[in-house]
Amino acid sequence: MTDAAELPQAPEEARAVFGELFPEAVRYAELLADAGVKRGLIGPREVPRLWERHLLNCAVLSEVVPEGVTVCDVGSGAGLPGIPLALVRPDLKITLLEPLLRRTNFLQEVVELLGLDHVTVVRGRAEEVLGTLQPVHVVTARAVAPLDRLAGWGVPLLRPYGEMLALKGDTAEEEINGARAALSKLGVLETEVLQVGEGVVDPLSTVVRVVVGESPGGVRFAAKRAKAARVGRTRRRR
Repeated sequence: MTDAAELPQAPEEARAVFGELFPEAVRYAELLADAGVKRGLIGPREVPRLWERHLLNCAVLSEVVPEGVTVCDVGSGAGLPGIPLALVRPDLKITLLEPLLRRTNFLQEVVELLGLDHVTVVRGRAEEVLGTLQPVHVVTARAVAPLDRLAGWGVPLLRPYGEMLALKGDTAEEEINGARAALSKLGVLETEVLQVGEGVVDPLSTVVRVVVGESPGGVRFAAKRAKAARVGRTRRRR
C-alpha cells in the first residue's frame, strides 16, 4: 500500500507558489498520498509525481483567475484544481462541487484540516444544483470530460459574461474545433487556449478559456434556471 512516506519532497517552486500556505500545501499532498490513495481518489502511481503533475499543475491556474471572484470547481474529485487554487488565492470564494459521497467526505475533511474558510463543499451534479447554487464568475475543471460535455455541465453555472477555465492536454485546440457548435448553443462567445506556469511547471499547463455572453447555457438552460428559482421561492414561502 502506498502511503505518505513515498511522497517526494516538495520542489523549491512549490515554496514560491504557495508562499505562506506552503505548510498547508505539504499537508494536502500528504493527505492525497495517504488517505487519497486508500480511498481510491488517486492512483498509487500518481504519488511520486503529485507535486509536478497535480498540485503545481493546478495551482498555476491562478494566473488567469481574476481577483476576488466566485469560483465553482466542477467534478472536484480529490480537490483538483480547487484546493491548490484555494491555497494560492485566499481572495477567491470557492465551491467544490462533487457528486460522490466518499469524495465529498474527503474534501470536507481537507477543507477543515487546512482551515480553508473561503472554500465550501457541495455534493451534487452540476445539472442538479442549477438554480440553487448561486451563479459564479468562474467555473474550473480538470479534464473530467470532453470539452463539449464539460461545457454543458459548467457553463450554465456561470453568471452572465463569466468564464470557464478547463485544464486540458495537448488536444485542446482539437477539442475546441470539435465542440464549436455545442459551445455556440451554450451561449459561448469566445474560446482560447492559454499556457500558464512559466518557470514553475514543465511542460506548461494548458488551459481552455471559454467566455459566455449574457445567457450562460443558452435559451434551454435559462428556462431551467428560471424554473428552479421559482421552485426555490415557493419552498421558502412554505
